Amino acid sequence: QVQLVESGGGLVQAGGSLRLSCEASGRHFNYHPIGWFRQSPGKEREFVAAVNWNGASTIYGDSVKGRFTISRDQANNTVYLQMNSLKPEDTAVYYCTVPQNFAYLNLPVREEDYTYWGQGTQVTVSS
Repeated sequence: QVQLVESGGGLVQAGGSLRLSCEASGRHFNYHPIGWFRQSPGKEREFVAAVNWNGASTIYGDSVKGRFTISRDQANNTVYLQMNSLKPEDTAVYYCTVPQNFAYLNLPVREEDYTYWGQGTQVTVSS
């Protein structure tokens, strides 16, 4: 059974930082890209970032470029999302996700490309 467990969310003031973690278990994801999405009330789920199997390639959504950094620790099957210079509009539930397949020419950025999802962790940025 695949499990993705996010942690690290919380309440932070604008301009602050948080680091989210996603621990994967249940199968080997060493060769799979891993992504982060977020969803605010009343809005569609939005792509945040993705990282390839060895951490050498990353891609970010336009709204977080230059502020967020995705990385992964293969040994511990964990992916991190370092979020700096947080803004109130970053408030959302953040989800970690992994696709069924691992053979991608380009890192997947569409919600439909991903299969396994965590339960999400709430990030709230106050102004």
